[in-house]
Amino acid sequence: MVDIRVKICGLRTVADVAAVAASGAAYAGFVFFPKSPRHLTIEQARELTLAAPVGLAKVALVVDADDATLDAITEAMPLDMLQLHGHESPDRVAEIRARYGLPVMKAVGVADEGDLAAVLEYSLAADQILVDAKPPKNADLPGGNGLSFDWRLVAQRRWLRPWMLAGGLTPENVAEAIRLTNARQVDVSSGVEMSPGVKDAAKIAAFVAATRAPAVPRLR
Repeated sequence: MVDIRVKICGLRTVADVAAVAASGAAYAGFVFFPKSPRHLTIEQARELTLAAPVGLAKVALVVDADDATLDAITEAMPLDMLQLHGHESPDRVAEIRARYGLPVMKAVGVADEGDLAAVLEYSLAADQILVDAKPPKNADLPGGNGLSFDWRLVAQRRWLRPWMLAGGLTPENVAEAIRLTNARQVDVSSGVEMSPGVKDAAKIAAFVAATRAPAVPRLR
């Protein structure tokens, strides 16, 4: 069986957390971005992180957050990782990593080959890279838009840090995405929802199961 680590992002209820844990996913993502339909208050997120079982990594997603915001989030709840999904510079990524003592994942939007240079640049500062579809200009959300990109751009790529594939993944296409890219980690949000911000437990289970399908080979 191929060991693919799955992150389900944008959880909003205790039932969501339970469904993610039951599916066997490795990461649970909690969004702190008011424009997102998946946004949580600190009080709501604290309840969900405390409900997460041991072994399920809890990830806080923020967008260009200042220190005061990050202080409030990290002091209120147990977290295993910070995900930076804004325009944070490599220096800012390194600063956050040092200040909070938590692993940091930096999201990098990709639309064409020219965007891949940023993956290498951020690999020098972050612990992991989330390779996501670049949002359209003037988009309200930096991620979670259900958009994909040409997966061939990252096929067989090797970077300095572990990386995670995101952008338009669903239970129906994730196996093919893994096959094409040899990604060992994948992230999904809108692809396992009934409507924006409303997770579907059956889709979560189907997504994780699809990553473990025998048709997904381990490429060497």
